[in-house]
Amino acid sequence: MKLPVIVESRSSVDSYCESWRLAVETNNAITWKVVPSKCISYLETYYGKGQFDNDYNVVASYALAFAKTVKMGGNGKDAWVFDVDETLLSNLEYYKIHNYGAEPFNSKEFSEWVVQGTTPGYDASLKLYRGLKKLGFAIILLTGRDEAQRSVTEKNLKDAGYSGWDQLLLRGQEDQGKAAALYKSEQRSRMIKKGFKLHGNTGDQWSDLQGFAVADRSFKVPNPLYYIA
Repeated sequence: MKLPVIVESRSSVDSYCESWRLAVETNNAITWKVVPSKCISYLETYYGKGQFDNDYNVVASYALAFAKTVKMGGNGKDAWVFDVDETLLSNLEYYKIHNYGAEPFNSKEFSEWVVQGTTPGYDASLKLYRGLKKLGFAIILLTGRDEAQRSVTEKNLKDAGYSGWDQLLLRGQEDQGKAAALYKSEQRSRMIKKGFKLHGNTGDQWSDLQGFAVADRSFKVPNPLYYIA
């Protein structure tokens, strides 16, 4: 006996994908590999119709509101940490080509994309970044990109509207193969030993924010496109 094929309605698919995205953002999904194929259209709408921008604007507004409450030490060591990809720079055009994260990640192809140096910034992150600079925070950029990509990353950031950061930390040879959470924790620890007080941290991955040597407050940027442990 042949069972009937069950065709999900668009509303039920969108409802599932909304719940899936919530599980991703709250870190309940943990080590997921790819976006469910049935959620490609949902993510196209999420990014294309402005909901992602609205979500990021809310995150940025809470971050800036907290920053305004910080009692600054006046020694240039009050710091805020930012991730780069999907936090300051948007690789959405790359992920559109790869079905919004429904295809397995290809590090070689992504590296080729990075060296083009054409990724734009986000309105929300630019507003937050500039607001923090005006408040006197030292900006620490902590990325999983390799040291070999320093020059193209610096140029891309400047072209996107970012300037005046204090530190740009990239993976060196000794960092290759380390889990992102460990690598970033070690780098934050180095900054603390240099005298920086890490008041805030903004990143799109939980591995940007968790581990040890964490900031006083962390602000998670939405990213349902991929997961990095």
